[in-house]
Amino acid sequence: MNYSRPTKLKTPLSPLRTFFDRGMTVLALGLTLIGILPLISVLWNIIAKGLPGLTATMFTKPIVDDGFANAIVGTLEMVAIGAVLSIPIGVATGVYLAEYAPTSKINRTVRFLTTILTGVPSIVVGIFTYDVIVLVSKQLFDFSYSAIAGGVSLGIIMLPIIALTTEEVLKLVPTAFRLAAFGLGATSFQTIARVILPTALPAISTGVLLALARASGETAPLLFTALFAQDWAENLQSPTGSLPVLIFNLYNDPDPIKNQLVWTASLFLLGIVLAINLPTKLLSMRRK
Repeated sequence: MNYSRPTKLKTPLSPLRTFFDRGMTVLALGLTLIGILPLISVLWNIIAKGLPGLTATMFTKPIVDDGFANAIVGTLEMVAIGAVLSIPIGVATGVYLAEYAPTSKINRTVRFLTTILTGVPSIVVGIFTYDVIVLVSKQLFDFSYSAIAGGVSLGIIMLPIIALTTEEVLKLVPTAFRLAAFGLGATSFQTIARVILPTALPAISTGVLLALARASGETAPLLFTALFAQDWAENLQSPTGSLPVLIFNLYNDPDPIKNQLVWTASLFLLGIVLAINLPTKLLSMRRK
């Protein structure tokens, strides 16, 4: 019995098709290089201008003393507050959408609203938080702009990212895992807590880290909620400095020291985002 390939499969491509194939490959490569060229330019510009001004004292002195230690602490505080508020609510929302009401009208409504919240401009979130938190706290608790208000605004931005990521990840957990747990007598809550969530934890962590990276670079919400401070904040109920607002406020400062501080702070903020995204990549590789 002859198992040889048909003659047409052994015939080489025509010169026209070969030229077209190689031409499209070159075109795709060229467009890829053009696409990453802006990213390379931004990274090179920030590194070239920020690295010469990097000193150890910048990490210990506040902005008023030509450092940005208070902005680093303020950024971490507000991102932490946002994470504490958004992670439990976001994960719980994702669990509800994926496990308790996957086909109900409530599910479609909540998912639609969550998707809309993902696309809401951050400045709108800042205005909303200003009306709800800053003005109310000024009337009731005698403080207005604060790290607490800034953290709440960042939490609102992080919430839909975590919720939608959790829902999609839980849908990828094999149904056999649920059936096996039910077959052993586990309740729905026990199945979710001991089987489904541990299985999906690496991917959920990836979504959380992406939300943290997004919140770390937000400027507009903090302008309306935390305002800015060039010195150390007294407490969480006072105006607080942050790296994005530092860059926004001091970019046009005529003082060359302050201008250099902007580029160095940009480099450090870029490092923070990179440090958050590296674990995201590692978790994705581990999941695969």
